[in-house]
Amino acid sequence: MNSVCSLTILSLSFLLFVFITNLSLVFSNDNVEIVVDKNGIPLIPGTSYYISPANTGGRITLGKTVDSDCSFLVLQDDEKMIYGRQVKFSLSVGIIPASLIFTNTALDIEFVYKDSCVESSKWLIFVDNVNNNKSFVGIGGPENYPQGTQILNGKFNIKKSGSENAYKFGFCVKETPSCWDIGRYMSIGEEGGRRLSFNATEDFEAVFAAIAT
Repeated sequence: MNSVCSLTILSLSFLLFVFITNLSLVFSNDNVEIVVDKNGIPLIPGTSYYISPANTGGRITLGKTVDSDCSFLVLQDDEKMIYGRQVKFSLSVGIIPASLIFTNTALDIEFVYKDSCVESSKWLIFVDNVNNNKSFVGIGGPENYPQGTQILNGKFNIKKSGSENAYKFGFCVKETPSCWDIGRYMSIGEEGGRRLSFNATEDFEAVFAAIAT
C-alpha cells in the first residue's frame, strides 16, 4: 500500500471518528442539538456568520464607550440596515476538533475583524465598575478596560430559543455552577447600540446568517 493511499485511509478514519463523536454528543443528551442558521443549515466551526435579532433591531457589532477611542463593546446596533461584524465559533470534543456546533456546549465566539487597538477579538465578560458593577460582553483584554476591572473566566454557549431557528447566548463561569443567559441592556449614552449583558432589560433571541445571505 503506497503512502498516498495510507494517508487517504487515515484521513477518512479521522473524519469518521469525529462524526461518530459528534453524534454521540447529540444522542447522549436530550438538551444537546445541532445549531443551525436561519435557513436550517448546521453551523460550521470557523465559518463566518452574522448574528441578527430574531425579532427587532440591528445586527451584532462592536462599539466604543463615551470615554474610549477603541471599539471593544459587543453591541446590538441600533440601525437595522447596518451589516454588523462577522463572527466565528469554535469548540472541541476532548482533543478532537468538533465538526459541528451544538447547543449547551462550551464554545468560544470571536469576531473575524477587529480594530488594531485590541489584541484579541474573542468575546469575554467584564464587570463595569462605572455602571453599577453590571456584567457586559466585550472583547480584548485587561489593557482595554479601566484599572481594576474584573474579567470573568469562563465559556459561552448557545441555547435553543422559542422561535424557529432562533437561539439565546449563555455564559458559564469556569469551575463554578454559575451560568447566566445573555440579553439586551438599555443603550448607554452615545454608544450606538444596546449592550449584551447578564443584567438584561429584555431577552435577546438571535438567528445566524452565512455571509452570502
